[in-house]
Parts: sequence; C-alpha cells; structure tokens
Amino acid sequence: MNRLVIGLVTGMLAFSASAGAKELKPSEVEARDLFKQVVEIPTVEGRGEVPRLVKLLSEKFRAEGFDDIIVKPHGETETMILRWKAGGTPIAKPILLMAHMDVVEAKRDDWADDPFIFREKDGYYWGRGSVDNKAGMTAIVMSLIRLKRSGFAPKRDIIVLFTGDEETAGDGSRLAASEWIDLVRAEYALNSDAGGGGFTADGTPLGYGMQTAEKTYRTYTFSVTNKGGHSSKPRPDNAIYELASAITRLEKHRFAPMLNETTRGYFAARAKQEKGALGDAMRRWLADDNDGEAADIVEADPKEVGLTRTRCVATKLAGGHADNALPQLAQATVNCRIFPGVDPVAVKAELEQIAGEGVAVEQSDSFGASTPASPLRADVVGAYTKAIQKRFPDMPIVPSMSTGATDGVFFRGIGIPVYGVSGIWLKIPEDARAHGLDERIPVESFHMNIGVWEDMLRELAG
Repeated sequence: MNRLVIGLVTGMLAFSASAGAKELKPSEVEARDLFKQVVEIPTVEGRGEVPRLVKLLSEKFRAEGFDDIIVKPHGETETMILRWKAGGTPIAKPILLMAHMDVVEAKRDDWADDPFIFREKDGYYWGRGSVDNKAGMTAIVMSLIRLKRSGFAPKRDIIVLFTGDEETAGDGSRLAASEWIDLVRAEYALNSDAGGGGFTADGTPLGYGMQTAEKTYRTYTFSVTNKGGHSSKPRPDNAIYELASAITRLEKHRFAPMLNETTRGYFAARAKQEKGALGDAMRRWLADDNDGEAADIVEADPKEVGLTRTRCVATKLAGGHADNALPQLAQATVNCRIFPGVDPVAVKAELEQIAGEGVAVEQSDSFGASTPASPLRADVVGAYTKAIQKRFPDMPIVPSMSTGATDGVFFRGIGIPVYGVSGIWLKIPEDARAHGLDERIPVESFHMNIGVWEDMLRELAG
C-alpha cells in the first residue's frame, strides 16, 4: 500500500522527469531482469503464487552466499525471513528491512496490456506491482547483493522480512510481530512500502516524504432492527430512514483535530509553501492547535484530507428483504482511519453518540493496533536525507503520516519504530497508479531506488 507524499511544492531543480532513455549498466540489467521475473509472478490473493516468488528470491539470495533464510508458510501464502549477520560482535541491535510480495488483483480486460507481463516502454517499467511493492522489494534484494559483492560487512545484523499478504489479511506481519518476534526483533525497521517523492511532468519537485506514522484501520457496522410489516402500512420508525439519518449525522461530524511530531513537521513544511488561504490556515493551526476552525479549512483541501484528524466514512449499505415489506434490518459499513495514538474504543463511543440510541454500533474489522508516531531518529533521518540529497541536492525530507495502513503498523504496535524510506519518485498525478490501471514506474526511479537503499544501509549498518 505504498503512499507517496505529493503535497510539498519546493522550487525548481535541474531535473527532468521525462529524460530520454539511456543504456543500462550491467548491474542495472541484472536488476531489471530480476524485476521482470518478480512482476510476472502474479502474487494475487487466491492464486497461490507467493511460494513461487519466495523460491525465486531464496535462490537468488543463496547464490550470493546468504544462507540464513527461513520460510514461514501460513494459509495459502508464505513469509520469508533472512538474516545477514554482523561481521564480528554487533555494535548495535539489528535493522529490519520490510517489503511485501503480494499485489492487488488486476483485470486483463481493463488494462492496455496484460498486467502480469513486464513491459519497458516510454521510459517506464509497466506491470502490476511495479510500484506497490515489487520495486521496493527488488531494491532491498539488489542493494544487499551489491553490498555483499563489494565486500561490505555489516556491523549489526540486517534482517529482511518479505510478507505475502499485506494487501489482504496482514497475517505475515502480524505473526512476525508476535509468534516469530525472536526472528525479527530489531532496534527499528525501514519500510520500502512507504515514503518517496514526486515531481510534476515538467520536473518541478513535489518533495520527498519519510513516513513515520500511519492511521489505525477499523471498520464498524451501524445496524437498525425493526419489526417491519406490510409496505402498505408505513411505520414512523422505518429502519432504513433511521439508518439514513444516522449516516447523515456521520457525514457532517468532524472528529477533533490533532497534531503529533510527524504531522506538525509536515504542516510546518507545507505552510512555508502555501501563500494563500490554505497556508494562512496551516500557520494559524500550527500557532494554536486548539484553532479548530483553521484545522477544518486545512482538512477541507483535497490534498490534506485525513491528515488533521480521525476520519470515518460510510462505505457499504444493506437493508430490507422484499419490495413490498417494511425493512426489518438496515446496516451500513463505516470505515475509520484513526489518528495515531487514539484508542479505537473511544472512536466507537463517539460513533455511538453520533448514531443515536436506535442504532447499534459494533466493530467488525481491524488491521493492526493503534500506534503512536515513530520518533524522528537523527541517524535514520540523516541517512535517508543524505541518500536522497546525493541525487537531488537541497531536496527537503519531510515527515509524513499515511492515511492508509502498511505492515509497519504491527511493529509500531509492539514498540519497534518504523520508517518509510522509499527512494522511488513518480510523476504526479500521471504515475499515481498503485492499485489502479496500467501501473508503472519510471526506469530511472526504479534504478535510483536501489542506490538509495545501498547508501542508507552503508550509513546505518557500516
């Protein structure tokens, strides 16, 4: 579920996102060939293809002398754990590197070409998962291989966690953070499935975000029951009407705005760039975090939706059982993305107040625990900044909060900080296609990302 920060508008850089194709180096050819193989394995829920990808990656690693590999089957999928031990007595606790191997489904009829046939054209690599998250996964694989070939010996253990169901149940990461924790316990984690940068089509940079927080995923059900009756004799307490009124109240409701270290840093950077009413609102809110009116103006902007508070929205409806009968049951699914650190139980209580006495509110689904923002560690921020600014001088690195969820939520939930540090950049909005049609990644972006990971690991594990 890769999330890229696209709201930060900085200045022009000597960069062209539409630069012409150039001949690849041998190491880049190797990376592209591996990327082709992993994209063409359709690791979609229900197809049972994740084990084939695990076999491919395991063989690639073992051929380079990485022998400490454990594969954990669960359900129809697998999770892969690799450890590169320190060359001598470790100077610090391990670093955990994270990626997911699975992708969301893609319908052949909807795509211009087969989504599971890798293509290179127009300066892009195309295919399902090319951004989310097989580019990040491939970058971790190739950066470790390049480091090992260069003679690099880590001074702390490097652990790799590749999960097979991040896009669905998230059991791989959940189990890794609980039953298998002794295999992956680390000082902190670097997540390839978050962070990253954006550019406009003319090369104007939109900034690089470092993900240090993500919202909590919870789904609730609103239910109204009724005795029903014949449709020719309407009752004053119709279940559908009562549910509709509750949903209307939810639509108008706004949870209290909140700031944490991550979002304060994000909006401080945004406020420097926004000169109009939106920028004024950001500056007002940063000066007084009790200024709910200013926060509401910020939240109303399409680029900032979900970044100022908890948000809940109705996503599904069901009700009634016959055309000529009054409804005996009406239900709505309400999906919430809860601000980091807020207890989902408190959100349920607030939803109950909104819904009213005649509406039952129950939690029906969850993904991970409610987690605080990860602290802005100087070493991690410094390594990521150095690696990005080596490619794009003076590029600001801004903390970001994902409104969605990644595997990282399970590790933040047990006290292991997680940092989304993708080196990928995309042209925005043209390339924002994760989970969508004709997913693609710029060729230059894919190869640059490998170098970013290699530089970060030299800095943090060397």
